[in-house]
Amino acid sequence: MTTQAIEFGPLAALAGEWEGNEGVDVAYSHVEGRILETPYRERMTFKPFGPVENGTQVLYGLDYRTAAWRGDEENPFHTEIGYWLWDAAAGQVMRCFMVPRGSTLIAGGTVAPDAVEFTLRAELGSETYGVLSNLYLANAARTTGYEVTISVQADGSMAYTSTTTIIYSLWPEPQAHTDRNVLRRISA
Repeated sequence: MTTQAIEFGPLAALAGEWEGNEGVDVAYSHVEGRILETPYRERMTFKPFGPVENGTQVLYGLDYRTAAWRGDEENPFHTEIGYWLWDAAAGQVMRCFMVPRGSTLIAGGTVAPDAVEFTLRAELGSETYGVLSNLYLANAARTTGYEVTISVQADGSMAYTSTTTIIYSLWPEPQAHTDRNVLRRISA
């Protein structure tokens, strides 16, 4: 096992730059007034860093950025920046990210160091793995939960499925906003 695989645990396989054009976003459209399935293409970058020491806690991480475009759009309809973190002593993977609509979250879960598939979760109100939104979103489209499953495939690709549970002010029942894609590494 390489030093990077030991230090970064299950995150080691994600380092590099990835692209995928098999994305599908299933979400409520305010313009259409209904749930739509929108295909998208995406680029993700994961740059390793660490160690980061917090008292006795030692973290290794990936500086993370993603952007997604519909069709041939020049400007992305969705972006995220943040960190993926590995706490080997606690066996925890954390995904901390922010979207420019005014949402921030930290999702986490217990993951084996050699896992090729894992799931992370966040819930509104949690003091550890939780969700924060700005005032507008808290009233108009409150995120109450988030779950993402990452899978590194045998062919070297990476797949994910995420579900963000949202309560819209116009729609009283919780709605699942899902995204999924398969990405391939374009550089290490």
